[in-house]
Amino acid sequence: MSLTEQKAEARRAAFAARKAANAEGPGRAPEILAEVLAGCGSAPLAGYMPIRTEIDPLPVMARHTGPVGVPVIQGPGRPLVFHRWTPGCAMVAGEFGALIPEAADPIVPRILIVPMLAFDQRGYRLGYGGGFYDRTLEMLRASGPVIAIGYAYAAQEVAEVPIEPTDQPLDLIVTEAGILAPAP
Repeated sequence: MSLTEQKAEARRAAFAARKAANAEGPGRAPEILAEVLAGCGSAPLAGYMPIRTEIDPLPVMARHTGPVGVPVIQGPGRPLVFHRWTPGCAMVAGEFGALIPEAADPIVPRILIVPMLAFDQRGYRLGYGGGFYDRTLEMLRASGPVIAIGYAYAAQEVAEVPIEPTDQPLDLIVTEAGILAPAP
């Protein structure tokens, strides 16, 4: 089976696992994520606007003391940019149905809350297949320290995410079950 077929099969299973976990709710995940972010001070943070059955980071993002942004897709094959978000700011539809701030006020995050379909103990994630976060993390890491925090339900963990050389690992993964700090 090709890597493309492996990832497609893994995505199908991951969507089902995430949907079932979403029906149960986030449990302690928001409190755990808030504790992790409290240790990061007021560094610029990028979260995301949840779509489908993604675990919702918005309540935690709203409490962050520094600037907060959400991803904006610039086009296929390009890294994400992040526009400043505040609770209640005017939003418009962006690519793939995710909302983005109406006002384009860019920020450069040093901490990212990353959505995903699946993750493994090595810190690799399975996304939707566009490679946006991998390109973005590679670019941001080239310019200085960045903390990439995967945010998911524990049920999204798999034995091994199929990876390719361009896949970027996460630094931490937060779920309702706790914090996973992958070994380097």
